[in-house]
Amino acid sequence: MTKTIREDRSAMLPVIRRLFLENARDHVGRYAFAVACLVTVALSTAFTAWVMESVINEAFTHKRTALVAWICIAIFLAFALKGFAAYGQSVVLNKIGNAIVAKYQKRLYAHLMALNLGYFSDARSARIAATATQNVNGIRETMNLAVTSVARDVLTFVALIGVMISKDWLLTLLVAVTAPPMLIAVRYLAQRVRTATRESVEYNSHVSGVMQETIQGLTIVKAFTMEDQLRARMDALIDTAEKRANRIIRLSERTSPITESFAGAAIAAVIGYAAYQSIYNGQLPGAFISFIAAMLLAYDPARRLAKLQVQLEKAYVNARMIFDILDTPVPMREAADARPLVLTQGRIEFRDVSFAYHAEPILKGVSFVAEGGRSTAIAGPSGAGKSTIIGLIPRFYDPDRGQILIDGQDIRHVTKQSLREKLAYVSQAPVLFEGTIRDNIRYGRPGATDAEIEEAARQAYAHDFILALPQGYDTPVGENGLNLSGGQRQRLSIARALVRNAPILLLDEATSALDSESEAAVQQAIQHAMHGRTVVVIAHRLSTIAEADKIIVMEDGRIAEEGTHEMLAQEEAGLYARLNRLQIREK
Repeated sequence: MTKTIREDRSAMLPVIRRLFLENARDHVGRYAFAVACLVTVALSTAFTAWVMESVINEAFTHKRTALVAWICIAIFLAFALKGFAAYGQSVVLNKIGNAIVAKYQKRLYAHLMALNLGYFSDARSARIAATATQNVNGIRETMNLAVTSVARDVLTFVALIGVMISKDWLLTLLVAVTAPPMLIAVRYLAQRVRTATRESVEYNSHVSGVMQETIQGLTIVKAFTMEDQLRARMDALIDTAEKRANRIIRLSERTSPITESFAGAAIAAVIGYAAYQSIYNGQLPGAFISFIAAMLLAYDPARRLAKLQVQLEKAYVNARMIFDILDTPVPMREAADARPLVLTQGRIEFRDVSFAYHAEPILKGVSFVAEGGRSTAIAGPSGAGKSTIIGLIPRFYDPDRGQILIDGQDIRHVTKQSLREKLAYVSQAPVLFEGTIRDNIRYGRPGATDAEIEEAARQAYAHDFILALPQGYDTPVGENGLNLSGGQRQRLSIARALVRNAPILLLDEATSALDSESEAAVQQAIQHAMHGRTVVVIAHRLSTIAEADKIIVMEDGRIAEEGTHEMLAQEEAGLYARLNRLQIREK
């Protein structure tokens, strides 16, 4: 534990340095203005304390009325200047902070889009979302705290200490003796705050995750009367998160009694000493009043500096989580010799392809050819590796061994953009995005006209139900298409693939969510769309792939059989024939 704390403490400075290197240059003019404002605040505060000696001695003791007006004007100008400077630095630093938050949210989104699917299989979506929206504020807070602390609090504190030394250096030295114990106590609290903040972030992400899962699966929750179970689970998580948040507050605010106690002792001692010198030694009170004013004014920046490490610890944890995502390497970067894919026939070839996920073998030396302009179906039991084959073609993953070639070109040596532009993909689970039906179909090809969108919808057997909706093609689909049925969502995803008009079509059980009538219509549309295209299709129901030019049967990550429906169905002892007989009986 001690080693971890020491390592974390040494890691904070590189994070702060990185933040400034990545952001300071973009806002150098604004930072210069903010620093100038903060310096003005610091100097005007110090001037207010320094002038107190003249106020007391000249105005009240020597009764020099000619100087009173000038002193009053100087004090007014100092406060007015301080107010405008404080306003200026606050507005500018907040603008910089907002720009930094926007910058890192964009970077996070772009980086997440570049990561492969394996990362999202391991990471909770709720935690990723919380990092992108909430934890990114830690970067803003770290930058602002560092700037204001150095340019305002440190300078104000140093200037006021200078005033105190000029008035009574011995008294200043006695006050300084109280600082080390206070700093040691605050440093200890800061270490505990870091651990508590990390725990709080974890529990809050669990709360967000359970809430997200409950909303997405609300139908199942109600169908299985899971409300009480999930409510109890959520209550427990929220209670734990609340306890962690309260612990952070208790630890953070413990700096207040520590600093207040030390400050009270120092101020009481100074006032007692000043009164003694004035009463028994006849010293003028101006210097002591100025010293006390400087010390009282120095207390506020000293208190903020005392809490600085505690605040930085909380901000650091959030900033570190941002950098943990941004520093996640992109596993499938473009090869140095990557060129655009040149498509001639659309012939796809797997050569001795092996793939493992988390050291668990999924594909084991798979080799086959999907001829260009023809349909190749992949069948087999669940877990045989069918969807993995589909996922390797667009390079959602890269194989551990072997090659995947399109028209003789290794897809690892072509640009991903050019590869995926030649593909249209329909997943097993239909995915729709916020917006209208027209928007979701147009994602397949942004330049598609309304007429092309409607034609794709007709081919996907979706046009009629779309027109029956109150707003037609301009109907909002709701969150992930919740306003539509499962079959309707799947038909829209097929329409999106068809409007892309890509030469290679990938269908991962694309008709699985359709009823028999819709499936028959969509199957006819897909058959029409197959002409002149290379099609790789996975289907659980073998009847839907009976017309495929080639059927590849997978079992335990290997190719067990290969041929047409008629050939494979006649092999009595074959896996395909056995699966076919089982499905015929189920009908």
